[in-house]
Amino acid sequence: MIQGTGSNVGKSLIVAGLCRLFANRGLIVRPFKPQNMSNNAAVTADDGEIGRAQALQALAARVATSVHMNPVLLKPETDTGAQVIVQGMRAGTMKAREYGSRKAEFVPKVLESFAITSEGADLVLVEGAGSPAEINLRAGDIANMGFAEAADLPVAICGDIDRGGVIASLVGTHAVLNEAERGRIKAFFINRFRGDPSLFDDGVREIAARTGWASLGVVPWFDAAGKLPAEDALGLEGGQGKGRVKIVVPVTSRIANFDDLDPLRMEEDVTLQLVRGGEALPGDADLVLLPGSKSTVGDLAYFRRQGWDVDLAAHVRRGGRVLGICGGYQMLGRTISDPHGIEGEAGSVEGLGLLDVETELTPEKRLVSTHGRHRVSGEAISGYEIHIGRTEGGDRARPFATISGEATREHADGAVSADGRIAGTYVHGLFGADGFRKAFLGELGAGSSLAYDSVIDRTLDDLAAHLEASFDVDALLCLARGGVRKA
Repeated sequence: MIQGTGSNVGKSLIVAGLCRLFANRGLIVRPFKPQNMSNNAAVTADDGEIGRAQALQALAARVATSVHMNPVLLKPETDTGAQVIVQGMRAGTMKAREYGSRKAEFVPKVLESFAITSEGADLVLVEGAGSPAEINLRAGDIANMGFAEAADLPVAICGDIDRGGVIASLVGTHAVLNEAERGRIKAFFINRFRGDPSLFDDGVREIAARTGWASLGVVPWFDAAGKLPAEDALGLEGGQGKGRVKIVVPVTSRIANFDDLDPLRMEEDVTLQLVRGGEALPGDADLVLLPGSKSTVGDLAYFRRQGWDVDLAAHVRRGGRVLGICGGYQMLGRTISDPHGIEGEAGSVEGLGLLDVETELTPEKRLVSTHGRHRVSGEAISGYEIHIGRTEGGDRARPFATISGEATREHADGAVSADGRIAGTYVHGLFGADGFRKAFLGELGAGSSLAYDSVIDRTLDDLAAHLEASFDVDALLCLARGGVRKA
């Protein structure tokens, strides 16, 4: 099990790199994360949802995704509550305090998923969440030491030197854990070192002396990390690229499935600008892209509080284009009704009115892998749908795409305005299709020569080689087999 001294210390990336490294060695390796918190989800091969990080790790391991790789996924809907996904399916919405008192109930499901994930594998790499030093959350823990003890796993712990205080974070973690938990941690490693790693040799010796843990190495900064999908919105940067075509994305408070942006930010001819709350949407955008949302009604209210509805209307008057994906598509319509009170108080709210459609939120969530063709360009698209709600209206007569595959029947997806400048779709991941992306960007005046899937695959191989050169991989394997090889 790979744990960390805190959130965002690089656990997900390390596990992805190790998955590819061991897969390249010929091992059957699978990722596992007992509990994750993220609105960046992926639809699995067995028609459920898991955190996007585990989907990337499965890709790195060259295995199919499964709901059992991330049995508990928390998807924040408000500052105090989250939708709880158990083994890929929605189990309800809970406030933080309620979940804290009930999380031990999920241990049997988590252990069941771990057993299923482990079946037939040579190695399972388990990723912790946050930090085991959060001892105020230890009761009923299923994310870190609680799971490590339940599954009887050895632990290697990661410290991030780039954020500073790495000696204190590791030694401090040792200090606050109880004796049994300290003993369960067999090794540590340092991540994101800039410069000559040998300059930290004294630091490594101090940590080892004060904790008794073996060192697995010092991992240098990996420059290409930004090419891989970010786990959560903290990984999103404000502005990327210097291309001649500007795509502007308003970052709402519950932005979800924002990996839709990943291929766009790699395009040399594209400037992808993320706009945060309190900032205006720039007037020189070629396209405004409204991304997915975990709480469409709440994010629509947030959108209006920033004055973005006014900015967007001005963009449209200037002849600008708009694309809404999933929740963004729902916002573009005339109304969003929530008769069942799924996202809060039952009722209906006015949409942005840029598409002649109306959405009704429904209790059933649609989770499905999607293949089809973009209606305008004829290019193939593939991705996934992960949403609640049905959208109907006059502009549905001009669908965004034709989807195939469900019981061999084709059906229409999305809607396009009469002038063709406003469009919405429920399909996430469509920009990963090189042909469609090239055609779509061509309409905006941008060229494209990016082979997106190849870049991701090559980056994972580069990450594996990066770890092979700096990480004591054989010691980690020895640890996984139940032994400890001292550094």
